[in-house]
Amino acid sequence: MKLTFIGAAHEVTGSCTLLSACGRHILIDCGMEQGADIYENADLPVAAGEVDAILLTHAHIDHSGLIPVMAARGFRGPVYTTGATAKLCDIMLRDSAYIQESEAEWRNRKARRAGLDPYVPLYTVIDAQNALRLFESKGYGETFSPFPGITVGFTDAGHLLGSASIRITVTEDGETRTILFSGDLGNVDRPLIRDPQGPPEADYVVIESTYGDRLHGERPNYVSQLAHVLNDTFNRGGNVVIPCFAVGRTQEMLYLLRNIKEDGLVPGFEHFPVYVDSPLAVEATRIYDGGLTDYYDDETLDLLAQGVDPINFPGLTLSVTSDESKAINFDMRPKVILSASGMCEAGRIRHHLKHNLWRQDSTVLFVGYQAEGTLGRKLLNGAASTQIFGEEIAVHAKIESLEGISGHADRDMLLGWLDKMETKPRRVFVNHGDDTVCDAFADTIHTKLGIPAVAPYSGDEYDLVSGACTAHGKVVKISKVSDGRRRANRVYERVTEAGKRLMSVISLSRGLSNGELAKFADQINDLCDKYIRKSGNK
Repeated sequence: MKLTFIGAAHEVTGSCTLLSACGRHILIDCGMEQGADIYENADLPVAAGEVDAILLTHAHIDHSGLIPVMAARGFRGPVYTTGATAKLCDIMLRDSAYIQESEAEWRNRKARRAGLDPYVPLYTVIDAQNALRLFESKGYGETFSPFPGITVGFTDAGHLLGSASIRITVTEDGETRTILFSGDLGNVDRPLIRDPQGPPEADYVVIESTYGDRLHGERPNYVSQLAHVLNDTFNRGGNVVIPCFAVGRTQEMLYLLRNIKEDGLVPGFEHFPVYVDSPLAVEATRIYDGGLTDYYDDETLDLLAQGVDPINFPGLTLSVTSDESKAINFDMRPKVILSASGMCEAGRIRHHLKHNLWRQDSTVLFVGYQAEGTLGRKLLNGAASTQIFGEEIAVHAKIESLEGISGHADRDMLLGWLDKMETKPRRVFVNHGDDTVCDAFADTIHTKLGIPAVAPYSGDEYDLVSGACTAHGKVVKISKVSDGRRRANRVYERVTEAGKRLMSVISLSRGLSNGELAKFADQINDLCDKYIRKSGNK
């Protein structure tokens, strides 16, 4: 039995780890990289069609976003996750695919005019729909056996509705090992969702480190912080623009805004309008309102029992269409605009930044982590101007952040979660953090808790029986390549994945009749001849 690290190794996004045991290959998460890339990821050592299952910790795209790619390349499931994650992925993966297709359509208009090869989307809506058919829901505390010798259980990670830590028990050749994947561990005392559950026992732990070198500080009063920003901005006659992750953070902000309105904390502007301008956020808000109450915390359940909708209030407008989005900027009243994406890398938020960054009376309020290299991080770091849609925009608006509202546990919370384990694990693997943070947090775990800890790089492989590192990945920093080369590489990767799948099918064909094997061989040779002629080779 062995563990191979693929994604989010010395990086914050793109979580993906491969467990190989009992003759099976299981991925834990299959996420898309977002923001700046530092290292090249190792290729999966097996073809997509040879992956037997995916265990998904939660719905965020940096954990789930490449599942449609796996489906397009031959993965046939299942994908095990919680019911809430399955529901949220149903909208998030379709939305991600729509963005991929829309970008391809826009790029191809330019490519045709320039006589360039067509741009191929990473995946399509059909790929996403095919992937979603593979999802199977499991509950917290439910133990199931996807394959002989392997059992799996989910516990609440407190990061997003349905987020989970995943414990896997493997028995192979008389040896039993347990591996616990923390997933993204949540902050405490947040609106709507429960705090993270304590960890079950495990021989090995794979833990995130997003805030592995930082503390959130004394817990602030989110409502009073937000009310202060609203009062200050509205009295200047401006707007409060909040870049917001569509799923999770948007709904938390609506919860806080409802409290502010109910308690009259913005005198003179009691009826201020609030716009949610993101089709995905609108759809997610409707799901939160209607189908995920089993995952809420006790305080939210008490509100529901009293007939109070925790994320709805007078003055709230959910904008879906492009015309509805454009109309927001013709509303001259001081207002709150919640829009995605949360790191300002894409989506309608960029339009609202274009309309508000230059205004001294407006405020851009960040309420979540901003990865290195993103527009959000640049604004927080004091950028004097920025380019949006090819236009240079001066930054005169106030740039603020809501302290302590992070969806991630900080360093001491992560350490406290590990320290709740009655028996210390044999080793902790640290991932899902900035390059230097992963190493720093591994050192902190060893120093503070006395547990051996390491921060693997992509491609590193560990034997879980002996605990030894059996292979080292190549630590290669990303080099800048042209968009055309990146497109070509992406399509070529699909071809190589198809080749891997063909080889696995050939190995399974042993035992077919001679006639069937001969027909199969002829079809393969015909296909090879066709593309040899096209390539101009003989």
